[in-house]
Amino acid sequence: MRLDNPFGTKYGTLELPDHTNVISLKELIRLADPPQAIDDALHHPVGCPSLMMIAEGKMKQCLEQKGRRATATIIISDNTRPVPYKGDEGILFPIVNILLKQGYAASEITILIATGTHRPLKDEEIRNMLDPRILALPLPVTNHNCKDESMLTGIGTTSRGMDIVLNRLFVEADLKIATGLVESHFMAGASGGRKAVCPGIIGEKGTYVFHSAELMADPESRDLNLENNPVHQEALEVAKAAKVDFIVNVTVDHAFHLTGVFAGELQKAHEAAVKHIKNDVQVAANATDVVITHAGFVGINHYQSAKCAVASMGILKKGGYLIIIADLTDSADPIGSVNYRTNLSLLTIIGPQAYKHMICSDSWTFIPEQWQVQQWAKVFDKIGMDHLYFYAPQVDDKDWQQLPGINGKSFIASGDKSDHYSEMIRGALQDIARREGSTIEDMSISWIGDGPYVIPIAD
Repeated sequence: MRLDNPFGTKYGTLELPDHTNVISLKELIRLADPPQAIDDALHHPVGCPSLMMIAEGKMKQCLEQKGRRATATIIISDNTRPVPYKGDEGILFPIVNILLKQGYAASEITILIATGTHRPLKDEEIRNMLDPRILALPLPVTNHNCKDESMLTGIGTTSRGMDIVLNRLFVEADLKIATGLVESHFMAGASGGRKAVCPGIIGEKGTYVFHSAELMADPESRDLNLENNPVHQEALEVAKAAKVDFIVNVTVDHAFHLTGVFAGELQKAHEAAVKHIKNDVQVAANATDVVITHAGFVGINHYQSAKCAVASMGILKKGGYLIIIADLTDSADPIGSVNYRTNLSLLTIIGPQAYKHMICSDSWTFIPEQWQVQQWAKVFDKIGMDHLYFYAPQVDDKDWQQLPGINGKSFIASGDKSDHYSEMIRGALQDIARREGSTIEDMSISWIGDGPYVIPIAD
């Protein structure tokens, strides 16, 4: 069968065996009038007064008590999330426009990019992400830096003992707004809402608790689950301590068009968005010998590709095989940070059981981004490292000295190796059949067409 390449027309059509079971999101309904839906959400939010009323109240309070106009900070996601921040479906300019109409000075409205522990966005990446109307204003746009102590300030401690250290631009703002995308998340249950604050703008040391081995190992820290999920609970406690005034979250379809806008009170608006996506992204399917999936838009590097691997586990048979294709568009580093590479090398060398035992040891020194490698370890508990086949044209042979699994490039016969997804998949399937003493036709195969955005569950 021939299928559209998930990475767009710059690559060739995918060819898969005819008996492949194709798993996709349910049909999602795009908003008929996105600008009107955004306006309605801002003026008729969930669980609190409208943004206009909140902004007006903050302005009045500052003028009366402090003798000045109010300041505002708006948290936005980085470019690993397809949040629409420009065009007719853009949510950022409508927010800013309301503030301007309420007397907020453009120079005192800060856009804060919630990078978490990710690298800062380059100027070109910011320009590509934001609405030209935003860029035309004298409005500061700043990357959060979790390692820059001058950017951070402490506001307390969580019940689990995490020091709540946040970006001071948000803490010290009079009006605090958070934006984001709500989709399934393999640790926190769902993205969006409180995650804009934690881990979006926390200090690096906060991740030692928020992304600790203990929280990551909890069985409730999983896709689409908020109930008793310690990762969700920790993030929510931090965001509430930060006193977020208003959130604007969205849901999107396969092509990243809006399917919902959820604005309002931090917890209630987010829960409404999570309820909205649950019926769309959880799909019943048969358990499968071989799962073929892709890293999606979020998979800009190997670090982010863990998400599609974990999402596949619901239908991947014990001891089965996983084939991942990716387009690692992060030109700065298609693998990930030094911390990620270090942890991944350890996992590759000592295996998943020893790695998990090591990071849970009292003598272990926490290394940021170990949490993502811990997710890979979960996958390898089920299938073994040599049952993963991974291919991205940006990964060179040197990188494979650090990566677990089998290098998909080894199945590409010739050429520049920049566009050979089908050839790699065919070669990987032939290799699996050889190892199993079987044929491709005799193996059950599933293609997860929406990669990390759909959660297949075995019947």
